[in-house]
Amino acid sequence: MLKKIMLGIAVVVLLAGVVHLIAQERNDEPRLSEGRDEPAARQTPRPRPSDGLGRQRRGMRPGQGRPMPGRAGASSIESSPLPKTEAEKKILNILDDMDRNQRRGMMNVPIEDGRLLRLLTETVGAKHVVEIGTSNGYSGIWFCLALRKTDGRLTTYEIDARRASLARENFKRAGVDKLVTLIEGDAHEEVTKLKDPIDVVFIDADKEGYVDYLNKLLPLVRPGGLILAHNISMRGGRGSGIQNYVKAVTANPDLETIFYGQGGGISVTLKKR
Repeated sequence: MLKKIMLGIAVVVLLAGVVHLIAQERNDEPRLSEGRDEPAARQTPRPRPSDGLGRQRRGMRPGQGRPMPGRAGASSIESSPLPKTEAEKKILNILDDMDRNQRRGMMNVPIEDGRLLRLLTETVGAKHVVEIGTSNGYSGIWFCLALRKTDGRLTTYEIDARRASLARENFKRAGVDKLVTLIEGDAHEEVTKLKDPIDVVFIDADKEGYVDYLNKLLPLVRPGGLILAHNISMRGGRGSGIQNYVKAVTANPDLETIFYGQGGGISVTLKKR
């Protein structure tokens, strides 16, 4: 099982590296406007490719309206998620609708990150996923795409009542509500009530609280399980909370951590056997 987990992570990192290399090569290509006196602001922007789900790929940070640098090359070669069954197609359509109509103010993960969450969860055969930060249920539904196949369940925490209510509606719309236990309240307090083993943890909430979540949940993570954290860079450059978290998962000999730079940035930590 450990070999399968590490192989899955290695494949993801390798693909991310190839995407970055292609994007870099495209950025280095000479353009027709180079060597002219025409200001860069007047250059005609390249059209954004469609993702095949009825909208253009934005490459945006969650909840923001400007594209992330270096995403154009990656978006042009990424494939769209292809449904294997009608049930999966229905869920992907709900995710697409949420992405187009509910993203504002929800701080949802980008689609690239959602696909990674689904891939890793199914790779490890997760039976129990714990998510800190439900929002409107977008990332939770990506988890449920995998949990439908692993006979697993999701425990997710949301402190905002309005978002929790919207998430419940979305889980029901997607037909995955029976796989989800949504706990409304302060996750710092509520997670201490957990007793069951955990296969995957996903932390996407208050950044200053990342280390506290890690310390409280790590004892429940099974050996060979994963701890995923969103909005992470290898240098931990997004505030002291992120810096402390990066240090915590890279200085512990019981953990092995890599950083996935596509999308919003995710750290993938393996609890060693």
